[in-house]
Formats: sequence, C-alpha cells, structure tokens
Amino acid sequence: MAPGAGAPMEAVAAVRAEPGGLAGDRYAEGKGYWLGPDACAVTLIRAEDVDRIQRRSRLPLSSGEHRRNLVIRGLRRRQLVGSRIRVGEAILAVVAPRPPCGYLERLTRRGMARALGRSSGFCLRVIHSGRMRTGDTVHWAERLEPDGGAGLPPDSKKP
Repeated sequence: MAPGAGAPMEAVAAVRAEPGGLAGDRYAEGKGYWLGPDACAVTLIRAEDVDRIQRRSRLPLSSGEHRRNLVIRGLRRRQLVGSRIRVGEAILAVVAPRPPCGYLERLTRRGMARALGRSSGFCLRVIHSGRMRTGDTVHWAERLEPDGGAGLPPDSKKP
C-alpha cells in the first residue's frame, strides 16, 4: 500500500478491503496517480511472476517496486481474469490485466516497465468487504462465465 501518489509502498500485516479499495491506500483515499476509469481499487501480482522477473532482469521487486497491493502465490495467470478470489474475509473480482506504465518507471528505475511486461499484474474490484492478512490462503470464490453463470476455472484446484 502507499498513502499517496508516488509515496513508497508499505507492507502491512493486515488491511480491510472495501468497495473503494484497501483502507489507507492511495486509491481508496482518492490520492492515487490514476483517477476515474483508469484507477484500480486493488492491484495484484503473482509471486511466481515476481520471482521470474527478478531472476531475468536483476531488478529488485521484493519491497513493492512493482507497485501492486497484493502478492499471491499458487494461482494460474490464465485463470485469473474473470474470476473471483477470496483472501481472508474479502472477495475480489479479477477485472483485467494491469500493464506497466511510464509513471511506474519514473517512480522506480529505468527498465522496470519493460521487465514487468505482460506479467505486471491485474486490476481487482472488491465484491465483499473484509479483512485480509499476510499469509491468508487465497481461494477461488467463483468464475464468471461469458453467459453470466458462475463456476470454478476448468481444471482448477483450490489452493
């Protein structure tokens, strides 16, 4: 989380997810760089992608340089968009991939946006408010099908 646009990311042990985002985060407070339809209430990146990007690029990402709110492990990237996940008490809808931008690179270091590339994370919307804690298991809540029905992603396992 970060309290304002451009502020350093801060790791927290617990946070409350609310419809506008994470309590205390720049986007929930209306202080983020992106506003309106370009803003994401919550952003997510997979830990597997962070590990791979660090190995390939040698750029540090472990202190939140990717500027994403949640780091999760164990869910397949191709199954995320259109899914709902439960983290602690909160349920979040994975809306779309969140590509890196020039602003990210200005805040961090040269080459960061390119290093993140297509693995830069996802934009999420809070469906059900609740507390999330570091170490909470991430579960599939449901997948939204094109016809509006719900079900788990094909061949998925609850982590």
